[in-house]
Amino acid sequence: MILALAATEIEMQPFLLQWSGTGPSCLTLVTGVGPMETAFRLTRFLCEANERVHAVINFGIGGAYLQPVGHPQPELLELCLAEQEVVGDLGICLQNGVEYLDRSLTGELTFPLDSGLLGIGRKILVEAGEQCFCGVFVTVNAASATRERGDMLQGRWQGLCENMEGAAVARVCREFAIPCMELRAISNYVEDRKPQNWRLYEACLKAAQLAALIIKGMSV
Repeated sequence: MILALAATEIEMQPFLLQWSGTGPSCLTLVTGVGPMETAFRLTRFLCEANERVHAVINFGIGGAYLQPVGHPQPELLELCLAEQEVVGDLGICLQNGVEYLDRSLTGELTFPLDSGLLGIGRKILVEAGEQCFCGVFVTVNAASATRERGDMLQGRWQGLCENMEGAAVARVCREFAIPCMELRAISNYVEDRKPQNWRLYEACLKAAQLAALIIKGMSV
């Protein structure tokens, strides 16, 4: 069984409209926003599930970091796949950055995503003529609302985009030894906050459509 999860109903509803039930057995879960609710709800689901979950597909929207000159830049509504998730802001918040705590206190902050699922997802997207970017996703407790903070996190982690749930999903999946894939459509750039430029609902639709496409193409 595959578990498709998203943080909000706004992200999940387009998936439910796209999902026809053809393909692998698939259940869905809305985790809530942020690492805490995500970790709690996903852990409870996995502990109570009557069937074994063979793979978790985490989808939704993300904010693209503005990349250094010469590096590929994800644009609005383009798709990103996670090679690795990192906990981006667990530590001491300073004016110009984050002072990270010792790993003996926090545990690991980086979580590789399953390379096999990533390869399957990329193949399905390429065959469908869909472009995607692959790289590091940064999970934050508070969404970045300034270009300065975005540049700091991008530079620290070489991040492609940020979100508020992915590292929690990756951590729980590692604990349960379940392969995990994460895909996000870009709804906005991480810059000085400009909600008038966001493409939130279109990005929700794009992420849901491509998540459904990938799951239908999987054989688990």
